[in-house]
Amino acid sequence: MRPSELARGEEALRDALPPERRKPADPALSRLVVEGVRREYGPVRALDGVGLAVEPGELLTILGPSGSGKTTLLKVIAGFETPETGSVLLGGEDITAVPPARRNIGMVFQNYALFPHMTAAQNIAFPLEMRGMARTEIDREVVRALDLVALGGLGERLPRQLSGGQQQRVALARAVVFNPRLLLLDEPFGALDRKLREAMQLEVRRLQRRLGLTTIFITHDQEEALVISDRVAVMRAGRIEQVGRPPEIYERPANSFVAEFVGESNLLFGTVGARKGDDLEIGTEDALTVIARGEAPAGARVGMLVRPERLIPGEAGRGTVNLFRGRVLETVYVGSSHKFRIRLDGGRELLVRAPAMAERGAPAVGDGIAVRFAPEDVHLFRQE
Repeated sequence: MRPSELARGEEALRDALPPERRKPADPALSRLVVEGVRREYGPVRALDGVGLAVEPGELLTILGPSGSGKTTLLKVIAGFETPETGSVLLGGEDITAVPPARRNIGMVFQNYALFPHMTAAQNIAFPLEMRGMARTEIDREVVRALDLVALGGLGERLPRQLSGGQQQRVALARAVVFNPRLLLLDEPFGALDRKLREAMQLEVRRLQRRLGLTTIFITHDQEEALVISDRVAVMRAGRIEQVGRPPEIYERPANSFVAEFVGESNLLFGTVGARKGDDLEIGTEDALTVIARGEAPAGARVGMLVRPERLIPGEAGRGTVNLFRGRVLETVYVGSSHKFRIRLDGGRELLVRAPAMAERGAPAVGDGIAVRFAPEDVHLFRQE
């Protein structure tokens, strides 16, 4: 999106939307609660007792790999799937058996789902026409919605005459034009290139905050989830593994699945030995000794996460703990940083991410290297 378009969109968000439509009259009416939802397809249990609460005005991202159940959960919330057990409450009202058209929920699909024979304005007008709104009011709301997504003046174009990003904004305008109680976004940026995807992430976030829309965003992209969310729910095999703010999910994952799925990771497993003040001495399965901060009883089996950016290349002074030596197996330049895969003398491989160095200073494949990390940079979690 060009800066001028972005500026126009910001002005529209401030000025074009009437005060009474900027947020729901009663925010509590948009609070979503999912309780014990189970959904099966023959022998496959797509949702296994899922429980979740989304607060008014919150953007919660459901993150997980393909087959984790995230899209099925979205369909249950939208009313396109009926669970075998459990309930869906919106604003305290049980809507589990309410038809989709009566839930007052806006939805944006990955493939946009625009009517190809209708103009952008006609696509946006469609949900208002289905609600029996007067034509003069429909026209007024469509103009406002086009301005909200920086598409003023493009209302008469057919979807095929719009770029992918413009089509996505039409789909978004159609989803919010009727002031829904809840907005659902099902991997909406999957078809966009990286630069446009990043621009749309910020645009959707701004729009969501301005309108105060309670929103659920589905994605398998970990970086996208961290950028756009108030909170993230990580799913696996029909269950929610962890719910938390992005820094919590990244820095303090609940288990090895979350640690590996969200961002790059170095995972080690071992047994807690002696405690020395605030530090735990942990012996790993491959005979390393790691000093970590945390609470765990002697003899406990624990997992340890050290993010690649926490490892510091180079020797250090006497008394340094968690100092390991090895050789570089692979080095990759990624612009702002270098990534190294190294094999320690004992055979363990670690991934290191360090700020980009001058060409002369970057280690080469086969070079000896020392790396270290602080005890407080080790996150302990239960071993599954």
